[in-house]
Amino acid sequence: MKINEVSKLTGLPISTLRFYERKNLIPNIFVKRDDNNYRIYSEEIVDFLDDVKSLLSVDFSIEELSLLINQQLNLSYEAKQEMVERKINEIEDIQKRLRKSKKFLHAILEGQANFQTKC
Repeated sequence: MKINEVSKLTGLPISTLRFYERKNLIPNIFVKRDDNNYRIYSEEIVDFLDDVKSLLSVDFSIEELSLLINQQLNLSYEAKQEMVERKINEIEDIQKRLRKSKKFLHAILEGQANFQTKC
């Protein structure tokens, strides 16, 4: 499939897809070249890019993703594992803060919070 089809299926602009390629976020296994040297993407690219979007949504940086994805960078398995575990811990911390905030907001609605205004 061509880049415009990938863009439509993933909701990512073509410029973003090209940026991802420049940053080596799209492994070669997903991209071939046709006789006219146009990129042809495999069907699996859609699921892969959905995973990339998920990781970006939990604050992985482009650089971190590049380290995780690229075999050429020779980052050890242990280093990759440590990076992912650190991100899991960050997500768990955020979840704790969100649960606390949600509990407080419920207390406001129930009139049980020491808050300046009544809801």
